[in-house]
Amino acid sequence: MHHLPTANPAEVGLCPDRTQAIVDVLQRDVDRGYLPGAAVLIARRGRVVLDTGLGRLDPARDAPMGTDAIFRIYSMTKPIVSLAVMMLAEQGRLLLSDPVGKYIPGFLQQQVAVPGPHGVRLLAAERPSTVQDLLRHTAGLTYEFTGNGHVNALYAQAGLGNRQQTNAELCERLAALPLAHQPGTEWAYSRATDVLGRVIEVVTDGPLGAWLHAHILQPLGMHETAFFVPPAQHHRIAEAFAHDPDGGVQMPMHDPREVPLMEMGGGGLMSTLHDYARFLQCLRNGGELDGQRLLSPATLAFMTADHLGHIDVRDNPLLPPGHGFGLGFAVRTHAGVAAVPGSIGTYHWSGIGGTHFFVDPAQDLYAIFMAQAPNQRVHYRTLMRHLVYAAVVD
Repeated sequence: MHHLPTANPAEVGLCPDRTQAIVDVLQRDVDRGYLPGAAVLIARRGRVVLDTGLGRLDPARDAPMGTDAIFRIYSMTKPIVSLAVMMLAEQGRLLLSDPVGKYIPGFLQQQVAVPGPHGVRLLAAERPSTVQDLLRHTAGLTYEFTGNGHVNALYAQAGLGNRQQTNAELCERLAALPLAHQPGTEWAYSRATDVLGRVIEVVTDGPLGAWLHAHILQPLGMHETAFFVPPAQHHRIAEAFAHDPDGGVQMPMHDPREVPLMEMGGGGLMSTLHDYARFLQCLRNGGELDGQRLLSPATLAFMTADHLGHIDVRDNPLLPPGHGFGLGFAVRTHAGVAAVPGSIGTYHWSGIGGTHFFVDPAQDLYAIFMAQAPNQRVHYRTLMRHLVYAAVVD
């Protein structure tokens, strides 16, 4: 259970028929075999107005999707880990201006791979990457799957996705590879939050998962969010189709039953609809839930402001026009421009496995969509935004 206040849609300015239409549209996709199942929660003015599961938990069996289903949330781990970093900053245990090399020495002497007509040259980084760079993805890092450049290929060859390595070992491998661009000059989605996970371990002198559990997950009542699913709960794991409904290549997903050595700060958590709703309710409340304050409202406002300014954002579907990036979240900077509705100041993120959320402070609204539909993820991010805003009538 989410244990959050509830309301009828009309009580908080949502049209009941249009709210029901969200479920109807998703059910139509379930019926036509395009979506295996989904769990959806919408809250406005601090009260939950839609909380439902539809379709099947696992296409290979008949169990219905419940609101207690456990999902691989992948990069929706990033906002939680980013919040942890800001909590440590509030405690004076780190500064956002600190060089990453202060905590992971390998990052002190990095080189940048610069492609040219005669091949790739390695140049010294003009300045060290900082904790702020990691939070806003401007540290010069990348992902192996976000392009076909020289550094992307090096990442793929280095086996960075192996979950049977420690965060320390991952960061040693990362630090030995060249950067894709000079720190602070370009936004590029990356393994930066994995590095933040290691920074947290160094600052707190302990495992990332233990710190998150003690200081965020337990205080917020997120009792089913962790880096693996215990055997007694395996029957609640949501699964994707065995074959992609669009006929594409099915994206392999990691096994939530496996206990990984690496507690991946950028994408390793499993969670539920209700657990993540409690996290978002805390953000909606300005950093507090049920008497447990994790952050000050001022720090949360700082996190959800745009931190890119004039830093280059090349054509990237993860950060569409009309958006910047804060400290762990994409942030809407224009009422128009983007191809989805939303207010200035709305912040959001998503997971490659098919999950996403957004929080709109201007409308006092948040929504979560949980599915294991990796190849359909972009479609449902866009569809849900249109459906949810269509229901807002007051």
